[in-house]
Amino acid sequence: MKIAFIGTHGVGKTTLCYELAAALKREGIHVDIVKEVARLSPLPINQKTSLEAQTWIFLTQMAEEIRSSSQHDVLVCDRSVLDNYAYMRLACGRQPPIERFMYHWMKSYDLLFKVPYGGQLSADGVRDTDTSFAEAVDHLVDQLLEERALPHQRLEVGARSTWIERVKQVVLNHPKGQKRLV
Repeated sequence: MKIAFIGTHGVGKTTLCYELAAALKREGIHVDIVKEVARLSPLPINQKTSLEAQTWIFLTQMAEEIRSSSQHDVLVCDRSVLDNYAYMRLACGRQPPIERFMYHWMKSYDLLFKVPYGGQLSADGVRDTDTSFAEAVDHLVDQLLEERALPHQRLEVGARSTWIERVKQVVLNHPKGQKRLV
């Protein structure tokens, strides 16, 4: 089972990944987290990025998902290729071959949780703190989800304290989640 938290940077995706992984481990599920690969990029990210940097991030995300899925029952991904493509498209314009491949790869996720942008960013020393940039990424993620009517769960702005319980229930009630508990 592959689960991804999607959305702009600085909204709490990483925290949710760790919270969900811990909750699933308490249920006896063998789980791993695919961390945000942009932090490992040898090339500039954020507003100073390039097509080469974003391509590296896009491909490394997929490689990490393949690596981890071969060793774990459940993957919790801090981003999806859709997020990574949104950053690429914002910086470099539409890339039709990569976009087609991104939509194909999106079929490999069992659950997507869209983490909302509420107007504030958590500074982490790596990601950009420009709110208009974060807002543009968030809008583009929504647009990409809508273009192909990709199924996803939207978390509510202002309901942060309930997010993990909602996510856990959706995961455990998913047919693949129920198989893991048997």
